[in-house]
Amino acid sequence: MQTDEVLDLLRDVADEVVRPRFRKLATDEIAEKNPGDFVTIADRESEDRIEAALRAAYPQAVIVGEEATAADPGLLTGLAHAEHAFVIDPIDGTKNFVNGKDDYAVMVGEVQRGETVRGWIWQPEHQVAYVAEKGAGARRNGEPLHVGTRDRQTISGATSHRRWIGQQPAGVAQPIGLTWLCCGVDYPKLIEGAVDFILYRGMKPWDHVPGTLLLTEAGGVARSFDGEDYRAVSHVPPLLAAADAEIWELARAGLHT
Repeated sequence: MQTDEVLDLLRDVADEVVRPRFRKLATDEIAEKNPGDFVTIADRESEDRIEAALRAAYPQAVIVGEEATAADPGLLTGLAHAEHAFVIDPIDGTKNFVNGKDDYAVMVGEVQRGETVRGWIWQPEHQVAYVAEKGAGARRNGEPLHVGTRDRQTISGATSHRRWIGQQPAGVAQPIGLTWLCCGVDYPKLIEGAVDFILYRGMKPWDHVPGTLLLTEAGGVARSFDGEDYRAVSHVPPLLAAADAEIWELARAGLHT
C-alpha cells in the first residue's frame, strides 16, 4: 500500500468505527485489561478492520496489534524475528477516549527486520495527520515537519509515570509535568515545542514505533537510558525522547529512575 493509502485507511476506520462511539460509549462497551488500562468495542473493531486491510495487502507480513497481543503475548516474539511487520494501535490514548477527551489517535507503524520504515498517526478529533518515512522526513498534514531551535533557558519535560512527575533535573527550567497520556499526541507536541523531552516507563511497539520515527525524522532523538536508539524490538526501559541530542544528555544526567 502506498503511504497515502494507509493514511486513508486510518481515516476511514476512525470515521466509521471510532468517532461514532466518541462520547457515546455504553457501559458494557468498556472493559479494563488491567486496573486503569481500558479497552473498548471501538479499539477491538478498529484493530480488526486495520489488520484485515493490511493482511490483504501484505499476506506474508507479521501483524502485531495491541489488542491481539493482550490476548496472545507471544505475538511480540514474532515481531522480533520478522522480515516485514506492522504494529497497530487502534486507539492510542483509550483512557482519554473513554473520558471524552479529544487527545487520542489511531496509529500504525511498519517495520523491516527490526527497523521502523514508515509510521502514521491520525488524530481524529483534531483532524491532523502525521506521517514519517525513514530517510524521507516527517510531515504534518502533508507539510514538512522539523524540530525547532530550543531556548536552553526554558527547557521542560513531561512523563506519564507518577514516580518521575515533579523531578527537576539540573538545567531544566521547571519540574517534570504530565504528558497528554497519548503517545500519538505526545510525540507531535514534543516536535512542535510544547515540551523539550518526554520520559516513558513503557516501550511497547504500538505506542512508540510511529512516534519515534516521526521524531527522529524531524530531527529529534529517542533512546533508552543506555544510549541505544529506540527500535521496535527494544524492551529495556525507560525511554527518553528529546528534541535533540544535547537536551537528551542534559535530561538523562539529571533524572533518577
